[in-house]
Amino acid sequence: MNFEFSSEQNLLRDQAKSFLADKSPLRVARQVLEGESSHDAELWRSIAAMGWTATTIPEKYHGLGLGQLELCVIAEELGRALSPVPFSSSVYMATEALLLGGSEAQKEALLGKLAQGEAIGCMALAEQAGSLSPNSIQSTVSTGKLTGTKLMVADGDLADFAVVLAKSGDDCSLYLVDLNGDGVERETVATMDPSRSHARISFTAAEADLLGTAGDGFQLLAGVLDHAAVLYAFEQVAGAEACLDMAKEYALQRYAFGRPIASYQALKHRMAQMYVACVLARSNCYYGAWALSTRAAELPVAAATARVSATQAFKMCAEENIQIHGGMGFTWEFDCHLYYRRHKLLAVNIGSESFWKDRLITRIEAQKAAA
Repeated sequence: MNFEFSSEQNLLRDQAKSFLADKSPLRVARQVLEGESSHDAELWRSIAAMGWTATTIPEKYHGLGLGQLELCVIAEELGRALSPVPFSSSVYMATEALLLGGSEAQKEALLGKLAQGEAIGCMALAEQAGSLSPNSIQSTVSTGKLTGTKLMVADGDLADFAVVLAKSGDDCSLYLVDLNGDGVERETVATMDPSRSHARISFTAAEADLLGTAGDGFQLLAGVLDHAAVLYAFEQVAGAEACLDMAKEYALQRYAFGRPIASYQALKHRMAQMYVACVLARSNCYYGAWALSTRAAELPVAAATARVSATQAFKMCAEENIQIHGGMGFTWEFDCHLYYRRHKLLAVNIGSESFWKDRLITRIEAQKAAA
């Protein structure tokens, strides 16, 4: 079984890396962090012009009709560059929700705009910190009107529409809601990493259009989360590798007692552990990418494994990068904290590490029971 990317996909990777390097994304991320903007609008327009937002959207909806592997490659480079754009919310989540559960009319209305970058989507799910279960959902839909409040909605302050998890009767379903319509109030929420904005969204009798089949909200959501978990994992493993590269470069240039600090055994061991974590996470990401691209039965387990492994790798590398930089790693002028901030944000963006560990254990036990 070959888990390597094709020559065409590696060419896409090289193009993405070169494009983002020309845009100086770390400088852009710092500008967003220090400024008032929720994202870099110019970079977002450039990404849309490159066609990345249209990657997996079928050609009949004005997309490129490429596969999930191409999207994994793009996600990896966006993560390496810490790109301050709503790509993950709009492409990994909202676009996938429409592709999985949208009616033909809904796809016709929104996928073309998403492909061109003319519309930004997001998903509004959680209502209680650290919980996403039927009992935690209090938002309700009655006669097509949504009422409730969603917390920590990624890119919710700039999105044009949201896929919202809400109850109708005793069952949970997903609904499409125009965030620029009546009955919607948005409040930007401060986070560890302002270069990926979040918002608190309140709905008061807002128009809601059912997405998918009534009552299958969590079933449809499971597919979206597994899809996003693999792509977020590629962002995380690329961020971890960027931290390792940054630490190695600094350790080779920094001298103490007449020789590079990279020659000291303690730092060698730290960087060796970082490297092992990155390699393990990348291996799991490749397995997740294969399962995602083939829609294999192993996807639920592969997605959870990639997510947990990449979260752990990014955490270790972001923290060790700061330590290897010594006291200077804690200063605002160095870029170490930019990766640390992104690690903290991505670690909880679609559920915490413990959330995905629980899903992994549950899915492995289900596989054993079925066997």
